[in-house]
Amino acid sequence: MDKFTTITSTYVPLPIENVDTDQIIPARFLKATTREGFGDNLFADWRYEKDGSPKSDFVLNNPTYKGEVLVAGKNFGSGSSREHAAWAIGGYGFKVVVSSFFADIFQNNALNNGILPVVVSDEFLSQLFASSDNDANATVTVNLENQIITNNSTGESESFEINSYKKECLLKGLDDIDFLMSNMDKILQFEQQRPFAYK
Repeated sequence: MDKFTTITSTYVPLPIENVDTDQIIPARFLKATTREGFGDNLFADWRYEKDGSPKSDFVLNNPTYKGEVLVAGKNFGSGSSREHAAWAIGGYGFKVVVSSFFADIFQNNALNNGILPVVVSDEFLSQLFASSDNDANATVTVNLENQIITNNSTGESESFEINSYKKECLLKGLDDIDFLMSNMDKILQFEQQRPFAYK
């Protein structure tokens, strides 16, 4: 995975609450076993007509809004545990998803796929939506090292929580296997010190 650095980006507002994983990536697209192409079908039923043409009133089809950050309504990623939802979000190009609440399994899937879910207060979330309404080029800065998110239109900032292990993995660009391999010397040293270690 790429190392996560501080991101300053315009953002895509999706002020819809209770977005579940079937809305993020409909079940009919789950037959694939690799991540390629999932970004094309992110929010497919909201994004496309039945004939495949784009729906002009959906935010991803509005060229005014773009960026590496998706700002979504409360309770994002509920429903099934499909990891494909994180694949679709990452495949589209989002590196951060901001909401005031995430479903636990989606949150873990996002982190495991190099996507940072940032939990903010309802008030801060509302401010982000208001800023994008006023200016489609509004930006947000996400500083993972300091765990701070800033609405650059207002100057308001909030801290956010993240598991320390997942934070380290994101900052170093490591998945779980990479992390284990990077600590192989320590693992071998520990094993050799055990009384029943194979010599």
